[in-house]
Amino acid sequence: MTTDFEKFQKEAGLSFKDEGLLKQAFVHRSYINENKQSGLTHNERLEFLGDAVLELVITDYLYKKYYDKAEGELTAYRSALVNADTCAGIAIELQMGDYLLLSKGESKDVGRARQYILANALEALIGAIYIDQGYDSAKGFIEKNFTPKIEDIISAKSFIDAKSLFQEKAQEFDGITPSYKTIKEAGPDHEKRFTVGVYIGKDLVATGDGVSKQEAEQSAAREALKTRGWS
Repeated sequence: MTTDFEKFQKEAGLSFKDEGLLKQAFVHRSYINENKQSGLTHNERLEFLGDAVLELVITDYLYKKYYDKAEGELTAYRSALVNADTCAGIAIELQMGDYLLLSKGESKDVGRARQYILANALEALIGAIYIDQGYDSAKGFIEKNFTPKIEDIISAKSFIDAKSLFQEKAQEFDGITPSYKTIKEAGPDHEKRFTVGVYIGKDLVATGDGVSKQEAEQSAAREALKTRGWS
């Protein structure tokens, strides 16, 4: 972990008036739990704000760019652009992991849990930009980092509702509607993670993870499509 936020701002094309606000975007709750005298505040409120700003900017962008698309398709595009995987990928591109303030335990985890932390930190950063510099700056940051990915998402068809497609294929080939079951819940209430299995009859086809049951179900369906060769 580094605290050279001048370097981060330069590389990310940012210029904060309040560097303390920028730093807060990188503070995970676990760090506060281990460092109660640090005087810092975790990033969850900023994340809450940034999530809303991100969704608004992307919704506005898609509405104007794809004027001939129906609401359902625009919703699918937006979901693919603002989901945890995309956010974590952008956070990695910005090297945000080098600046995270985490507990000793969380800092050792480099798996799926770290992806969620990075995604949340990116949303918190957007919230911090919005507070520090206003909507236009937050919009500029989002459009610079998110919108170039939309054409790849469309060409790869990664916006498709995996659950609906898997159900369609399962009914076509097996004559059965797939079912989903939560296999595991992990983490505290404010940062719960779910593992869900998708079944055809009694047979487990695949599992998926997510920060919500809905996200985990989509992940499981995507894996099931690959497993069955239906993707």
